[in-house]
Amino acid sequence: MSSPKKPTKSNLPTKVCLTCGRPFEYRKKWRNSWDEVKYCGEKCQRNRPKQPAEPAT
Repeated sequence: MSSPKKPTKSNLPTKVCLTCGRPFEYRKKWRNSWDEVKYCGEKCQRNRPKQPAEPAT
């Protein structure tokens, strides 16, 4: 009987933070929302770049 293998720390998925540009790795607390994660931490999320204003028509 063998249990399913967990990903090792070296095999965790990574993303690049949209604010600081640094790579960050998957965390267990993000297991249900990894696809929506865009920032490496709360500080980068608070300081995220401003969305460009929509052009006036």
